[in-house]
Amino acid sequence: MEYIDLDVWMAARKLVNSIYELTKSFPEEEKYGLINQMRRSSVSVASNIAEGCGRQTSADTIRFLHISRGSLYELETQLYLTFDQKYMNKSLLEQLLEEVKTCKRLLNGFINYYSKL
Repeated sequence: MEYIDLDVWMAARKLVNSIYELTKSFPEEEKYGLINQMRRSSVSVASNIAEGCGRQTSADTIRFLHISRGSLYELETQLYLTFDQKYMNKSLLEQLLEEVKTCKRLLNGFINYYSKL
């Protein structure tokens, strides 16, 4: 199975698209602040899943999956900061946090799977 067929990678990719859509409405002054950070964090989640799947050992794969998980936590914090700055409403925050939660759940399951190999 290729990484592009994995539920965890598809969920991460969906999250990237949600973050890009959200940040399109941010003020220009955030171009090198929250916009850049949030986009990089979200892209890091999907990219590190892919990179981990390309590694030859389970230990290498798990290391990249942990990096991906760290980026999810970083993005989660940035979503709260975005809400604090009133760049999105509570409903949208909850929707995006649910996407993050889904990614965390799938990623943790994938890490557990690789840990048993």
